[in-house]
Amino acid sequence: MWHVALDALIDTLKLFPFLFLLYILIELMEHKTKVGKPSRALTSRWAPALGAATGILPMCGFSVMAAKLYEHRHVTIGTLIAVFIATSDEGLLVLLLSDGGIGWGPRLYALLAMIGCKLVLAILAGYLLDLFFKRRLSPMPDRTHAHAHGEHDEKWHTHVREEEHEMHEGHTHVHGEKEEDHDHGDCACDELSACEHKKESKVRLYLLSPLLHALKVAAFVLAVNLIFGYLFYAIGEARVIAFLQGTGYWLQPLLCPLIGAIPNCASSVVLAEVYTLGGIGFGGLLAGLTVNAGLGYLVLFKRGSWKKGLVILLAMLLFSIAIGYAASAIELAI
Repeated sequence: MWHVALDALIDTLKLFPFLFLLYILIELMEHKTKVGKPSRALTSRWAPALGAATGILPMCGFSVMAAKLYEHRHVTIGTLIAVFIATSDEGLLVLLLSDGGIGWGPRLYALLAMIGCKLVLAILAGYLLDLFFKRRLSPMPDRTHAHAHGEHDEKWHTHVREEEHEMHEGHTHVHGEKEEDHDHGDCACDELSACEHKKESKVRLYLLSPLLHALKVAAFVLAVNLIFGYLFYAIGEARVIAFLQGTGYWLQPLLCPLIGAIPNCASSVVLAEVYTLGGIGFGGLLAGLTVNAGLGYLVLFKRGSWKKGLVILLAMLLFSIAIGYAASAIELAI
């Protein structure tokens, strides 16, 4: 039973560096820094294709990053969905490394077919969504966030200007070499103080604040991982596998997406394992892994609108079910 908590902790720790770097990137982007300028690629015409290619990598962190960037309106809905569709969590690794009932050749064929299908579907869906919405959900600055930082920066600049004004008056009205030297010493101290204040502000803005946000999200992710981990433990992975194996061929594209939508790494692993054991067909596996976006859904429901997150989840489910039935029909025809 302790291994469930350990697995949840390990999964969260693997995600934490992504979160920390992501929040640093968001701060750099929102403050128009030189480091943040390359982020324009996130809003270019290549963004959905870039998101799809990134999502193919077997890491759950990319779907979380896409959801956070969408929450801050730095990527479009098309790019977000492209990442979600392409993501397969650890399912692709199971297809590659599992020693289940099917041989190496069929597993390799299924792996390549899965990558190709998900990549094409992700790119097409991403561009069609951006075309349909005409990029109305294109990136916009977070006004509340920007206002807060703008107010802080304005206060700091006002403080610096006041210090410069006082130093200038002190230099103008001082008569005598000693007093003048004394005032120049004060000027140097004031400039040093302002410089130190600016450095402290940058450290707080680009390191401490992202670290705090990353820790909060990681704690939330750990709690959800524990809940679903113990849920799978209570039900039993063997029972889930047996249930999927016992379902009819044409029910698999309907039931597999319901399991794939569970925001936990175990869902993609179970689906891939059942496939390698011959329990489900390729259509069911494709449907389950298409809707599977790892922990990305958690971010949408945690900080975003519940209504918007629910719409995205339902749309992904319907799309995955349709793709699953289409793939099953083609599989039978071949």
